[in-house]
Amino acid sequence: MSAASALIPATSVERCILSIRGKRVMLDADLALLYGVSTRVLNQAVKRNRERFPEDFMFRLTAAEKAEVITKCDHLRPLRFSPSLPHAFTEHGAIMLASLLNTQIAVEASVHVVRAFVRLREILSTHKDLARKLEELETKYDAQFKVIFDAIRQLMTPPVKLRRSIGFRVEEARPRYCRPRPRIRRHGEG
Repeated sequence: MSAASALIPATSVERCILSIRGKRVMLDADLALLYGVSTRVLNQAVKRNRERFPEDFMFRLTAAEKAEVITKCDHLRPLRFSPSLPHAFTEHGAIMLASLLNTQIAVEASVHVVRAFVRLREILSTHKDLARKLEELETKYDAQFKVIFDAIRQLMTPPVKLRRSIGFRVEEARPRYCRPRPRIRRHGEG
């Protein structure tokens, strides 16, 4: 077992893959950690070889995207204090980056990164195939199975997470002393 494969569990690579602008990407901070270099060294390599990273391989996040990523991913909280906007690398960009860094850890880690992207693609295609097959079955059978198909579709959609409100709420009747007092009329009022 190599040093890189001992350091990188498969689940940690998969949780680093984010969906931004409709693309599956990994941020420079996560790739630097996986490849065993600092984020500064990684970004310097990218800057020196900018022609190897077209828009479909790498792009820079906007300030709004950075803020959203930081709030959704706990492991990226240290990015809050970084003044620069992070780079996002697609699968091809991550492979290109590993070839630039050319360290043993980067080469071995790139294999894990590619496997994680492939696994994610397989999961998504399986989900799409299941939805397509369900539609085919639904067109074959009549309305008596509509309830079953609706239930299966409901199970296929991820549950919506409701945000709990923060604070203390009292769930009891209003106290007597809070009732409005009758208005006292003064002399001369109508």
